[in-house]
Amino acid sequence: MDMRIARLTRYTRMATAGVLLALICLYAMSADVPGRTKSAIAAPTATAAYQGVASCAGSTCHGRMVGDGKAVRQDELARWQEPSTPGGAHSRAFAVLAGTRGRQIAATLGLGDPMRAKECLGCHASPTAGSQGARFRIEDGVGCETCHGPSGGWIASHYAAGASHAANIAAGMIPLERPQARAAVCLDCHYGSAHAGQFVSHGMMAAGHPRISFELDLFSTLQAHHAEDGDYIARKGRSDGVALWAVGQAMALERALTLYAGPRGTQGVFPEFTFFDCHSCHRRIYDQADRMMTWEVNPGRPIPAGMPPFNDENAILLLAAAKVVAPALAARLDNDSRIFHAALALDRPAAAAAALRLAGTARMLADALANARGDMAFAITDQIAGSAIGPRFTDYAGSAQAVMAVDTLLNALVRSGRVTVGAAAGIRGDINRAYAAVRDPNGYRPSDFRAALGRATQAIGALR
Repeated sequence: MDMRIARLTRYTRMATAGVLLALICLYAMSADVPGRTKSAIAAPTATAAYQGVASCAGSTCHGRMVGDGKAVRQDELARWQEPSTPGGAHSRAFAVLAGTRGRQIAATLGLGDPMRAKECLGCHASPTAGSQGARFRIEDGVGCETCHGPSGGWIASHYAAGASHAANIAAGMIPLERPQARAAVCLDCHYGSAHAGQFVSHGMMAAGHPRISFELDLFSTLQAHHAEDGDYIARKGRSDGVALWAVGQAMALERALTLYAGPRGTQGVFPEFTFFDCHSCHRRIYDQADRMMTWEVNPGRPIPAGMPPFNDENAILLLAAAKVVAPALAARLDNDSRIFHAALALDRPAAAAAALRLAGTARMLADALANARGDMAFAITDQIAGSAIGPRFTDYAGSAQAVMAVDTLLNALVRSGRVTVGAAAGIRGDINRAYAAVRDPNGYRPSDFRAALGRATQAIGALR
């Protein structure tokens, strides 16, 4: 079992207990969503319909109670429906809207019944804009086709004798084994898109919606209803958790910047605050003889004192990966990031233009990281703790991403055989202390976190 799943309770406390229920991967209908490219995802055919979860549920397909299939486990539906673990979060996505919190949020925003509101269904249910087959049920929540694509074009070839994965993709199945494709699908709801009902605004969070948080490799692990066995590897190749994590950081940054530069970037005379660091504003205010500083100067952000910083959690971690994989692009990323932060203090047009330039650099890095090969985990861990990256962990969101990153990298070292399970267990206390430092957003202390993260990365480095 992946070591991180055993610590999921700690993670959910860190990111709020509702985040894995409220933030759902959703496949959008077109290829022109910010951050999504036609080369990454095959567009569904014009006649492709959503057939519903029941279409996958036969006992000879994915509906067995025990994973003893010859080619695939065949208990994927049972794992998707698991009632108590994060692995079943997608199946519970629609039902959670009927809870007290869901109805309170909808009432505050004037949305009416949350189980009918398009602002909610965009991420808490499978797509309803396209055609649906007789077995489609919106009550199923985020079903198989939400991430794999509408099955009307490929379900018959999918189970036919001699079927190939390439043929399924040509018929409209989403190639989730490709890091960019998976990130694009998941980010539609785990960050947001330009489509209706797929963006958690500051107003929604003010009404009670959980804060958006995302890390592609960890979330993929939690939602892995299949086994990566010999058959999977033969058809799709062996996955690389480090590359998946790094591409997720790049595409999350691109998505945030592209959305910010577009119509979603403003809310009346104000910027859309969902793009900015929450805790730079949501802190106690002190009035006493000696000042009480509630923020630190961040060496990566040339912004005036008192200005809310853009949430650059993904940019910080992406820079660490880029320094290892693509040093020239890393230098460009750092420069473009500084230009963007400086532009935020000028005006909206300058900031939007700088955002799009930085998004382009992130897109290039996504491609470079997806194609990277070789052992990168030790080197990236060193970068995260190094003098160029470590001092940038001044805010809660970036620090939470950092500890998940170090955990992901350690897990990759164990899977690759570079670090033994016993050796990893020996430094688990250091990782846990770093998690503890970001357990309570309101009690976050940057210096304590950096010290804990430093001990964890130093311990990992000692295993090289």
